[in-house]
Amino acid sequence: MHTSPLAQPGTGDGGGMNVYVRELTAALARSNVACDVFTRADAPGLCETIDVEPGFRVHHLRVGPPEPVDKGHLHLLTAGFTEAVDAKMDELELNDGLGFDAIHANYWLSGVVGHTLKHRRSLPLVSTFHTLDRVKAEASPGEIDVHDPDRRALAEAEVIGCSDAVLASCSVEADQLVDLYAADRSRVAIIAPGVDHAFFSPGVRAQAQRAVSLQGAGPLLLFVGRIQPLKGVDIAVRALADLIDRGVPTARLVVVGGPSGPMGEHEVNQLHQLVARLGLTDSVHFVVPQPHELLSTYYRAADCVLVPSMSESFGLVALEAASCGTPVVAAAVGGLTTLVDDGSTGYLIESRDPKDYAAALHRLWAQSGQRAQFSKNAVSKASAYTWPRAAEGLLSLYGRLIEHSLVSC
Repeated sequence: MHTSPLAQPGTGDGGGMNVYVRELTAALARSNVACDVFTRADAPGLCETIDVEPGFRVHHLRVGPPEPVDKGHLHLLTAGFTEAVDAKMDELELNDGLGFDAIHANYWLSGVVGHTLKHRRSLPLVSTFHTLDRVKAEASPGEIDVHDPDRRALAEAEVIGCSDAVLASCSVEADQLVDLYAADRSRVAIIAPGVDHAFFSPGVRAQAQRAVSLQGAGPLLLFVGRIQPLKGVDIAVRALADLIDRGVPTARLVVVGGPSGPMGEHEVNQLHQLVARLGLTDSVHFVVPQPHELLSTYYRAADCVLVPSMSESFGLVALEAASCGTPVVAAAVGGLTTLVDDGSTGYLIESRDPKDYAAALHRLWAQSGQRAQFSKNAVSKASAYTWPRAAEGLLSLYGRLIEHSLVSC
C-alpha cells in the first residue's frame, strides 16, 4: 500500500522492499503464476494498470490524494484502500475468468488490508513485514510515532495472529516474530530473498570506477540506502575520518541514496554539516539514488561496502555487494549476521563506535591478500541466494496453504 514496486529505491519510502516485491513477483510470474500487485497511486497521471511482464501486473488505486502521504498518516487510508483492492479483485476475476488463490501482504499497512480481505474473500493470507515496530523501537526509539506509539505494533500483532503464514528472511527475524509477537513458530516460514546475479556479479574495479567517474588511488568506501537515522550514515562518515587519521589520507566515501522518513531531510542536512566540520568535503561524494540495476557498477567500484544500520531484518545491500565480490563491514544486527561471515566475507561490528568500523576498514585495506580472499568467499556465499529459489519456496508454501483450512481469529 505505501510504496510501489516500480518506485525508485533509495529515497522516500522506496528501499529493499520495493526490490523484494518486484523481483519476487517477477520470479513467480516466470514460474507461470499470474500475480497482481496493488499499490496506492501517489502521483497524478499514473496508468491504472501496468503490465510489467507476462503474468505480472501493477495496479495503481486512487485512494487519498494523488501525492506522497506521510507514513504516519497512511493508516487513515487503509479502509479506503481495502475497498479499492476488493473492487479491483472483483473486476479482474470477472474480466480474466480466474479466481485468486492467496493474498500476500507486504509491510504492516498492507497487512491490515490483507487481514480484512482474507476474511471477506476466504483466502489464505501470507504476510511479510520487512521491518517490525518492536525491533525498531529498541534500535531507534526516535522513529516511533509519539502520538500513537502502540498503533503499529498492535496492528502487527493482530495480523501475525491471523496470518496463515508469516515470512521471515532469516532465522533471526523468525526468532523476533516469536519472541516479540508470540507468533506461532509452525506458521513462520523462512524464505530468504535473492539477488539478480545477471546484474550483481564480480567485475574489474578500475573499470567500474571509471564508469562512475570515481577513479582514485586510495580505498573507496560505499554506503547505499535511504538516508535516515536508522541507517547510520553518520557512522560511515565518522569511520572515514578515523581511517584517514590512521594514515590512509586517500580514503573516500560515496553515499548513494536520498532522504527518507520524517527525519530524512534533517539527516541529510546534518550529514553535510558533519562532513564540513570534519574537513571531508573533498572525500565524501553524495550520489542521488540510482536505478537498481546500475548499482552493481558502484558495488564493483568499491573496495568495501559499509552497512552500519541500527536494525536490518535482512540487509539486501550486503547481499548485493557480496554478489559483486565486495567485502562488507556491517553492524552485527538482524539479518546482517546471517549474510556477513565475520572474518571470512567481511566484518561484523558489535558496537556503534565509528572507531571500530575504522579499525576493520584499516585491517581490510592493509591486507590485499585477505581482501581478495574475502571477495571470493563473498561471491561464493551470495551464489546460494536467488529469486527463482525464493519463488520456488513461496510457491510450495502457497500450495500447502490452499489445501488447508484458514487460521481463524
